[in-house]
Amino acid sequence: MLPRFWRKIKYRYDLVGTRCENCGNYYYPPRNLCPVCRRKSEIKEVKLSGKGEVVSYTVVHDAPEDLKAQKPYIIALIKLEEGPLITAQLVCEPDEVKIGMKVRKAFRKYGEESEAGIIYYGTKFVPDE
Repeated sequence: MLPRFWRKIKYRYDLVGTRCENCGNYYYPPRNLCPVCRRKSEIKEVKLSGKGEVVSYTVVHDAPEDLKAQKPYIIALIKLEEGPLITAQLVCEPDEVKIGMKVRKAFRKYGEESEAGIIYYGTKFVPDE
């Protein structure tokens, strides 16, 4: 994938979801149709706050080869302020994470193709002090 094309994918660099103007529900990832209102839905694209709380989590100790440097790492189920539940990496020490902990989005490195290749960035979460 060309770096220029990768950078133009707005969903990679921010939490952009949708909101149904008819019922007020938010969705992430974005939807074209509200599952509640169906044909009556009025979907609008919205930038989500990126704040939420940890609903559940797991600590991954046996990582794939490209994530070995990050071992162990945390994958969390996060309920955003607007309502959607998302799964994302939580960047903190395993003994720091707690159910109900407040978190916020953070722009972080996901990985790279090689030492001289494309570096991929995106949204992870960090504790919100």
